[in-house]
Amino acid sequence: MSIIQWNPVRGMAPWGLANDFASDISQMQREMNRLMDTFFRGDVAPESEFASFLIPAVDISETDDNYVVEAELPGLTKEDVKISVKGNILTIRGEKKQEKNETRKNLQRNERCYGTFMRSFTLPSHVEADNIEAEFKDGILSITLPKIEEVKPKSIEVKVK
Repeated sequence: MSIIQWNPVRGMAPWGLANDFASDISQMQREMNRLMDTFFRGDVAPESEFASFLIPAVDISETDDNYVVEAELPGLTKEDVKISVKGNILTIRGEKKQEKNETRKNLQRNERCYGTFMRSFTLPSHVEADNIEAEFKDGILSITLPKIEEVKPKSIEVKVK
């Protein structure tokens, strides 16, 4: 007895599905199988597909006095990162450089990403650009963007008569 792979599209075609549609579904199934096989075999994607991995993930939060941008930059130092503000655009850029040494000469697999990255954010109009502070610790870049005094929330006591 031989094992035959069941194809649901081929099984459904006699019940009214157009042959073109069945062919398209079959082609899509083959492509998905190829992608899944590639993924589970551990094949490395082309370098261009790794570009998105170089974009640092960020968290943006707000307090009464500041906006805070925290970016994950593992494997980098503060010298590898540049922060700039031009107009109302905050830009974080940097480069993760590949190590060059003799022990990596016979590298069997390389999954870490290297290259340059850039991330830009539009700042609200009420940020004091001259007083922005940044701290880099343990692969986390924290940028504190102070709010202009006049837009900070104020408490006003209401007297009831």
